This record gives sequence, C-alpha cells and structure tokens, in this order.
Amino acid sequence: MLPLTEWQIDFAGVIIGHNTSVSMSDIEGLGAAELRTQDVLNPADDGAFPGVDLYAPRTVRIEAGIRTPGDPAAALDKLAEIEAVAANAAIRRTAGALAQLRLRWPGRDTRVLFGRIRRAEAVSTSQAIHGWIPLDLEFTALDPRWQGDEISSVTLPLDISNSSEGFKAPLVAPITTGIATPETRPGWVFNEGNAGAWPTVRITGPVSNPRILHVDSGRVLDLDITLGVGERIDIETRPGTRWVLRNGTGNAATALSNASRLDLFQIPPGRSEIRWTAADYTNTTRLTVSWRSAWTGLARERTLL
Repeated sequence: MLPLTEWQIDFAGVIIGHNTSVSMSDIEGLGAAELRTQDVLNPADDGAFPGVDLYAPRTVRIEAGIRTPGDPAAALDKLAEIEAVAANAAIRRTAGALAQLRLRWPGRDTRVLFGRIRRAEAVSTSQAIHGWIPLDLEFTALDPRWQGDEISSVTLPLDISNSSEGFKAPLVAPITTGIATPETRPGWVFNEGNAGAWPTVRITGPVSNPRILHVDSGRVLDLDITLGVGERIDIETRPGTRWVLRNGTGNAATALSNASRLDLFQIPPGRSEIRWTAADYTNTTRLTVSWRSAWTGLARERTLL
C-alpha cells in the first residue's frame, strides 16, 4: 500500500486529495454510521418498545474534481484511471471480494474501510478542454467500522500456567511459576480504537483439542480436533465472513463447541489478554492471532498505559 499524507484518500488504488491532481471539496459519511433500529410499535399504547440498534453499511460520498490546467489529456487519463478501478472485474464479479478506501486525516494514522465502489463518474466534461473535470465518487463500506491500516498480530506457544501437574522434583531455588510479569506477558493484545476488533486466528499442528480464551471477557473458542505436523486451522470471526477451515479448504466448523461463539469473540478497545491450552508433546504448536484496531468514527488512537 502506498503511504498517505494528511488530507489524502486512497480510492481503491488511486490517490486523491492534497498534492494530487484530484482536489476534494466535500466529503460525507466520515462520522458514525447510520443506525438500523429494531423498535417495535406498542400495539396497545403510545410509543414503541426499544429494540436492538445496529449500524448500517457506511456510505462515503466524495465531491471532487480533476484539475490539470492546460492539459486536458492528463485530466482524461486520470478519469480513465478512476473508472478502471471502479470497473475492476476481480472485485465486481466476485462475491465477497472487497475494495479498500484508505484515508489519512490530521492527527490520525491511516484508516481503512472495506466495501465496494458504487459510483465513480464525471459530473460534466464541459470544462475538460481546460483540464477540469468534476467528479462524483461513492464508496459503500459493508463493515461500517474504520479499521487500522496495519495488521497487528501475536504468536503464542502453549500456555502451561494452568497446568494441574504441579512441580517436579528436584526443586531448585528460586522457585517461579513461569508466568511473566504483566508488562512482558506474551498474550497481550492491544486495540487502539473505540470499537471491538474481529480477530483472525490460526493454529498450527501438531496439536489436539485447542482451547483459546480471551481472559478479560471469558469468551472461548474450543475445538474438538487433532492436527498433525504441517496441518493448520484458520478461524475468521468478521461478520459476513465467519468460517473455520482446515488446511485452507475443509470446513471444520463442526469441531467448535457450543460455547464457542464467533459472533462474540472480539478484542475490545484497549489492552486485553489471549491465552490458550491444548495437548502437544512436541512444544512446536503455535497460535497466531491477527487483528486491525477498529473505530466507529475518526477518534484518535489510544495510548498504551
């Protein structure tokens, strides 16, 4: 991904905004997304019963213009570039494929939305001879949360701190529990945003019956499965793409226990902890958790205390 400077937007691969040939005059849809309310009218009295409020897809509308004074050919070339990313068949004709809109605003790191381009057209070409073409751009983010441009991750060996095997003789001073101090524990995960982040989980074998625990919430992913050397399980928790795959193709969702709720397994804002247990006598199995920090709007990043 190309780095962005302040007041720039990466529109599915085309950089627009400050210090580019495409200037922006107005942007809508950067705040909190619209709500999908589920209020139910009271059939016997005034008012309604409040239901669950959910965020709708976010639509970002950009009023912009291509400006290449005295060079109409360059203006038309830039228009063709924008039209090409909007017509990208690899995304447009593939169910589930998503384009990206990346944005860098003052005082914030680059944020990204995942969705589809819904409009990218010239409002008029009457001034193209002078190198000016006004644009109407529209991007619909199917996940309304702003997400971090960089993916965070942590890789963990098995957690043996909850082992019931006790100490082994002979005991040699000093005796320690093997649990790291809070500042250095390897399972810390940090979500810089103000909304829950959906993690991606990978377990590599050999391992049997892995159990992943988000300590702060108590949510678990518990699998009744055995992986051999070189095998893996991938778990995706994002809405609309939730699945459990064995070795990239086989559906392993049936291995999840009833207590394993992908729709509730989130990394909350701030710092929290991931731990996991399983059966592995080689000490080579690993758990990798990856996530993007998430925001409801353009709030600032959190500071790790």
